[in-house]
Amino acid sequence: MLKAFFKSTLPTTPENSSVQLGPLEQKVMKLIWQRGQSSVRDIYLALDSSWAYTTLMTTLDRLHKKGMLARVKDGRAFLYSPSISVRDFEQGIARDVLDMLLGRGAAGVKPILACIVDTVTEHDHALLDELDRLVKEKREALQEGEKSNV
Repeated sequence: MLKAFFKSTLPTTPENSSVQLGPLEQKVMKLIWQRGQSSVRDIYLALDSSWAYTTLMTTLDRLHKKGMLARVKDGRAFLYSPSISVRDFEQGIARDVLDMLLGRGAAGVKPILACIVDTVTEHDHALLDELDRLVKEKREALQEGEKSNV
């Protein structure tokens, strides 16, 4: 899984701490994204009691501290809900990784872009057309911005 790759390769910093999800955290987030709101008990039952209840409590608390989950008190327990969408989370990972790679300077950019194009092409030729459209759209927007600043 993509997020597991980043967990093992990215250094922990305040800027990328949200991508530091272990296997159990990934399972829990997937369940909460599907359900919208869950208690520790809900997650415990959904995982067929394959994890200790206290382990799940700790995991949910850590996800809350990482900013991935919001929580509200419900009696003596908490109800957890996602504080970030799957899409925003995945875009954040992509942005963090690209920022890290592009920070290597101009010499590091060309191989990265070539790799992206090759990977996109392997998966779907239509995606390559979409990538081309997005690049042209961005280029036009930048040119329009430059014209308005002159």
